[in-house]
Amino acid sequence: QEAPVVPPADPAPGPVPLEVPAPLQDPEVPPARGGGLIGRLFGKGTPAQPVVRRALDDEMLERLEELLIASDMGVDTALRVTANIAEGRYGKRVSTQEIKELLSAEVARIMEPVAKPLPLYAKTPQVVLVVGVNGSGKTTTIGKLASQFRAAGKSVVIAAGDTFRAAAVEQLQVWGDRAGVPVLTAPEGSDPASLAFDAMTKAQAEGADLLMIDTAGRLQNRADLMEELAKIVRVIRKKDPDAPHNTLLVLDATTGQNALRQVEIFQQVADVSGLVMTKLDGTARGGVLVALADKFGLPIHAIGVGEQIDDLQPFDPEEFAAALTGLARD
Repeated sequence: QEAPVVPPADPAPGPVPLEVPAPLQDPEVPPARGGGLIGRLFGKGTPAQPVVRRALDDEMLERLEELLIASDMGVDTALRVTANIAEGRYGKRVSTQEIKELLSAEVARIMEPVAKPLPLYAKTPQVVLVVGVNGSGKTTTIGKLASQFRAAGKSVVIAAGDTFRAAAVEQLQVWGDRAGVPVLTAPEGSDPASLAFDAMTKAQAEGADLLMIDTAGRLQNRADLMEELAKIVRVIRKKDPDAPHNTLLVLDATTGQNALRQVEIFQQVADVSGLVMTKLDGTARGGVLVALADKFGLPIHAIGVGEQIDDLQPFDPEEFAAALTGLARD
């Protein structure tokens, strides 16, 4: 059986509006108060006629496409979004607010099917393998998720499987202490699969609900990474043929279009079941999330909007769309 994740006892405040200039702001021009670039597309209103309307023509659609591409939405998704906006409205006169609302509705429509909490299963321990490139926020995400699960009454064990980076292990121990969750470590350079096996043994013996396994994220030599992850999976399947039950890919929003390539690589290397997007609090490139949803359709379980332990939030497609398009600011 599957049950949605229980939110933490003290839920974090609503998502910080994304500081996303595109599609509403030209990076070369300082933002106009309350208008952004879509406002400039229309020109300034006058006291007699404050709401300016312009025909939704080829020129405006081309400018919108450019803005969406600049926000890292990608060419294919940007073309599809603008085509859907134009459908039935081409040549009609529209206002800035109407364009924002149409864009926001279109983005929310794309994102709605992928907004899903991390599924929890009756089977214990539920093994969550966490993958992603170094620096993507993997370690922090594991700490935050562990904290949320613990607040929801679940017992959690963390395995510090990135055994080649002492800093990653230390960081995970700090997060484990904050969350009140045990972190299993192994000497630097030791076999991550062996640590995963020991962690599985401990989690089973203690009746833990969840085992979260951190992994290395070196992409320079994909063959090594592939073999390492494959070995971890082989070893934990000796304990449970169905493990891992979730494979979470953590992506850094500031990498923009590079995130698409990372999904492709990690889908080849590990059977990715869902995404967590970090660093969405200060990026101008949130459109990549729309491109990811459009291209891969993988569930987005959570977004990271800060460094605090409660700054990992459920993904809300309508809030995200409003923030991305500037609707939330009006």
